[in-house]
Amino acid sequence: MATADQLAIMRDLTTATITTILLKRGIRNTWMRGPMPFADGQKRVAGEAFTLRFVPMREDLATPESWMSPISTRHAIEDMPQGAIAVIDAMGFTDAGIFGDILVARMKERGLQALVTDGVMRDAAGVEEVGLPVWCAGVAAPPSIAGLTFVGWQETIGCGGVAVVPGDVVVADADGAVVIPAALIDDVVNLGPQQEQLEGWLVSEVQSGAKLPGLYPPNDATKARYEAWRAAQGKG
Repeated sequence: MATADQLAIMRDLTTATITTILLKRGIRNTWMRGPMPFADGQKRVAGEAFTLRFVPMREDLATPESWMSPISTRHAIEDMPQGAIAVIDAMGFTDAGIFGDILVARMKERGLQALVTDGVMRDAAGVEEVGLPVWCAGVAAPPSIAGLTFVGWQETIGCGGVAVVPGDVVVADADGAVVIPAALIDDVVNLGPQQEQLEGWLVSEVQSGAKLPGLYPPNDATKARYEAWRAAQGKG
């Protein structure tokens, strides 16, 4: 389980930095295809994944009555812990909205940080007014049962082509959403700030006229100049 301090550090890391760190650890498939910011100005979020799963619609299961079943999105929302990020496997289906403003309002009331899905939302104006940060693949008017069947929560899912296990950490920003496997949280927390500091310095070098060969990726001479800069800044 990620600590509050670890989540705070990850909230300061871009998804681009995180994917680079995970790539160096051999984990390539972490960026979800489909989920992008629903509204302008959404701040970066980082939290543990609370997973939900839809499967293709079947007429005897996807009915209005199913909304009152013990296996329903309504009951799943009541199980969501404060600070979590709901990650919802909708199989990339975009012809029916999985959640609307009422369900999103309840999630916000329960203290959820955000919703991430490879599906779409409905009640777009209402969802935006609620203000819960959402990453999704768009909007659609029909309800979920027009094309999907909800089957469970807090199990391993696939969202946007990425495996997500409950307890993994999700970070989402303007570039989309990435998954950090629970076993690699320490690596990301330890290496992420260093990576961002290095890249910030590299940008300043480019802006000062430095050429890319030998700069990015840095050769030994560049690394030496960077370490000298860090020492001068008291960051060594």
